[in-house]
Amino acid sequence: MSAAAAETVEDGEAPAPPKRGKKKLVLLILVLLLVLGGAGVGGVVFLQKKRMAAEAAAFAEDGEAPIEQERRREVRTTPPTFLPLEPFIVNLADRDVDRFAQIGITLELEDSEAGDRLKAYMPAIRNGILMVLAHKTSQQLLGRPGKEALAAEILRESMRPLGIDAAEEIKGEVDPEQRPVRQVHFSSFIIQ
Repeated sequence: MSAAAAETVEDGEAPAPPKRGKKKLVLLILVLLLVLGGAGVGGVVFLQKKRMAAEAAAFAEDGEAPIEQERRREVRTTPPTFLPLEPFIVNLADRDVDRFAQIGITLELEDSEAGDRLKAYMPAIRNGILMVLAHKTSQQLLGRPGKEALAAEILRESMRPLGIDAAEEIKGEVDPEQRPVRQVHFSSFIIQ
């Protein structure tokens, strides 16, 4: 035995254990804190992405940013006015078969004053809509994209007699909030 070991044994004291247990405990606590912190950050990121995905879905669905949707809800305090038009019955532009369409259209207006203005121009508005419908084929009108494109063209034609052009609106010369016709709704859509 060595002299140092013999002295400690003779004094009745055991050699001091190394302090590795405290280091392991501190290291374990640090690792645990890092794991919990990472889980918390991951949860926050997950919830943020979920919220952003919901906003993106709302944007894709409506074509408006969520902020614009909120502003639009705040601005509109009165219900819109609806102006149903007499049904349109037209021959379609199909070359191989004679087909016709019977389409019921209702215009959603800003207010009743816009309805009075549109009624004054109704012959010109109906003429424009008939011209659009007569140049469509049944294939163009059967799917949803075709109907949505038709609604956009009818919207344009319903405002043209009032001197509002879609090109002016795209350039920013006409405020979309100021246009009298808000949307075009189909009340019936029959193709034979």
